Amino acid sequence: MGPDIGAALLERTGRAVTLTEAGLVLLREGRAALDAVEAAERRARRAALPATGHAGVVLATKAGASSELLAKLLDAYAAEPDAVTVDVLLCGIGEQERLLRDGQADVAGLHRPFDTTVGFDTEELCTEGQVVVLPAGHPLTGRTGVQMAEVTALPGLPMPRWPGPDGTYPDGPGTQVRDHAQLLQLITLGRACAILPDSCRAQLRGDLAAVPVLDAPTVTTVIAWPPHSRSRAAAGLVQTATRL
Repeated sequence: MGPDIGAALLERTGRAVTLTEAGLVLLREGRAALDAVEAAERRARRAALPATGHAGVVLATKAGASSELLAKLLDAYAAEPDAVTVDVLLCGIGEQERLLRDGQADVAGLHRPFDTTVGFDTEELCTEGQVVVLPAGHPLTGRTGVQMAEVTALPGLPMPRWPGPDGTYPDGPGTQVRDHAQLLQLITLGRACAILPDSCRAQLRGDLAAVPVLDAPTVTTVIAWPPHSRSRAAAGLVQTATRL
C-alpha cells in the first residue's frame, strides 16, 4: 500500500513485479509534474536574463505555416513601447506543442484540428479553408473546387507521410517528408500532392497551383501559452496577436 495514496501501486505475480492501474496513474502524473517543474525552471531562467540578453520571449511556430500572419504579428509587437526580443523557433510538424510543454517556448502557434491544445490557454487568430497543392498544369487546376475523395484517388500523386511524435512514419504509398520545402519540391516534380491551409498560397511559385478542397475541415490558428505563465513579455505578445 502506498503510505499516502491508500491503494496498491505494485503487484507481484510469481517473480514478476508490475504496476497496478493506480501505480500507472501515479507514474504518468508524476512524470507530468516533473516535466512541468523542469519547464518552469527553463522559463524562470529565461525571465531572469537582463533586458540586454539574447532571450526575451520565445515563440514556436511550424515552419511554412501562417507566414503572413507571423510577419504581421512580429512587426506589430516590435512597435509596442515595452516590446522585448522575440526569438522564433521554426519547427517541424507537431513540434510546437512539445516545445511549449517542456518550457523551451513561452508561446506557440498551433493549428486545430491537427495540434492538441489541451492544457493550454489559447486565443483564436484566424480560421481558413484548405486547398490541394498540385503541379501547375495538372487537369484539376482548371477546377474551382474538388472533393477529398478526388484528391486521395489521384494517380501518381500520393499524399505525403509526415513523421509522428516518436519520429516514425506511418505505412503508406506516399513519400516520407520532413518539412514544407521538401514537400513543395516533390509536388513540383510531380511526385506528390498535399492538402494544406489556404494561406499556403502566399508561398507557392509559378510551377505550383492550389485548388480549394470543398469538404476538407477548416483549420483554426491559435496562439497558445501555459495557463500558469506570468511572463509579461508573453502576455504582451498574446495581446498584440489578438488585436491583429
